[in-house]
Amino acid sequence: MGLFSKDIETMDDLFVHQLQDIYYAEKQIHKSLPKMIEKATDPTLKQGLEAHRAETEGHIARLEQVFRQHGAEAKAVTCPAIDGILKEADEVAGEVADKRVLDAAIIAAAQAVEHYEITRYGTLAAWAKQLGREDCAALLQQNLDEEYAADDKLSKLAQSGINRKAA
Repeated sequence: MGLFSKDIETMDDLFVHQLQDIYYAEKQIHKSLPKMIEKATDPTLKQGLEAHRAETEGHIARLEQVFRQHGAEAKAVTCPAIDGILKEADEVAGEVADKRVLDAAIIAAAQAVEHYEITRYGTLAAWAKQLGREDCAALLQQNLDEEYAADDKLSKLAQSGINRKAA
């Protein structure tokens, strides 16, 4: 289904499609995090990525609840954007020999993922409110708040020494 395909005719259709998009993205992120965790060498970074993997399970569960509340099937549609972000992260991590630089690269890749999620959840929460679905908006806002917090933790981790060590 393309963004402007005939399958999307209403704001509700668009809302469900974007839910399916972020649902796919969260599942792909959940699958890719163990590889990032394995490659990370900084113990605090490893721990943060492990914690975020657990949070991601909560994001998936909340999305499934939003689907149920909205009366839509919880299914994923391929999201080329997240596939590209994750592919790039994997490629860059594979090219970095210096472990200190690798940790900085992992943080940058993780933040690219977070920023994608922040855009999707911000939009979805706004659309849910527009559609009169405050119940769905509240769940989406919880995911959004956690994505902002994860991004902030990654920034602080980078600034607290990982980037300096990499330089």
